[in-house]
Amino acid sequence: MRAIGLSLVATGLLAACAPIAGAPTNPADGPAAIFTNPLLASGPDPWITQRAGVYYFMATRGDRLTIRKTREIARLADAAEVTVWMPPAAGPNAKAIWAPELHRIGDKWYIYYSAAASGSEGDARRGVFVLENAGEDPTAGAWIDRGQLHTQHSGIDGTTFAYRGRRYFVYAPYVGPDSDLAIVRMTNPWTLEGPETIIARPERAWQRHGNRPIVEGPEFLLGPKGDLFITFSGSACWSDDYAIGLLHAAPGSDPLDAAAWRQADGPVMKKSLANSVYAPGHNGFFTSPNGRETWIVYHANPAADMKCTGKRSPRIQRIDWSAKGWPVFPEPAAAGAPLAAPAR
Repeated sequence: MRAIGLSLVATGLLAACAPIAGAPTNPADGPAAIFTNPLLASGPDPWITQRAGVYYFMATRGDRLTIRKTREIARLADAAEVTVWMPPAAGPNAKAIWAPELHRIGDKWYIYYSAAASGSEGDARRGVFVLENAGEDPTAGAWIDRGQLHTQHSGIDGTTFAYRGRRYFVYAPYVGPDSDLAIVRMTNPWTLEGPETIIARPERAWQRHGNRPIVEGPEFLLGPKGDLFITFSGSACWSDDYAIGLLHAAPGSDPLDAAAWRQADGPVMKKSLANSVYAPGHNGFFTSPNGRETWIVYHANPAADMKCTGKRSPRIQRIDWSAKGWPVFPEPAAAGAPLAAPAR
């Protein structure tokens, strides 16, 4: 393991001393009741964690890891972007720093991110790496490099979740010409245990746009009645038909049992021609500070044929739940359309 350089630690400490964006300047100030998407002009592969009323935002920056923090997610653009980690000049995690996720596990913070080896081209030398921070504020303190997760295949888009006292890791491995979804048990936040199980392959027509079969970007969501859900993105990110799909397993299922997972017939969020939202995907979930609302964060393009670039912008919308305990996903909202902000 290695600690991050002092210059980055100092940067984080200064940020920690600064006011949190969106914090009321006097007790009479309330939260922003209305917001509009997108939250930022740029923010591919967005991720939001909410803890104790503070939102932490990450996105793909390509050459570094950054965090914004705010008490009002509607005012994310006002939050300073703090660089918390820079990749080494050479090594297995030197370039293509993608899809970061910030998780609070126990009393520590962990960042899972995808990276590629220096001097490499293509997908053969991509992997998922882990950083650890024992501080209360992830924008401050030292990040310790816990190294690369030893997955069976090269791959990207790692995430983790706990279920019935056990922790699991899900990622998008490259298996032949395809990008699949695989799950494996974890002994701790940076160590895998046992065999991997493939739980989804790009076998549906909607997952094959852009001339490459892809399912990627898995995210776990526990339903209010105990159902297990994993969302994912299908098709190539450079296609306007990049969209979000859904896997379901019944309450009490073994997440490692491939037969337990069933896939929805089609995407649960897809492009909206009426609202000029294209290629919505690579989502995550967070809860409102009052714990009563479930929200999705995802990126999308505001026009057709914009491909897979930094112009993909982060958006959030509330998720409802059906009577049987399944998530009900909204149509992607138009840019500038007024939406109610998460409840405090």
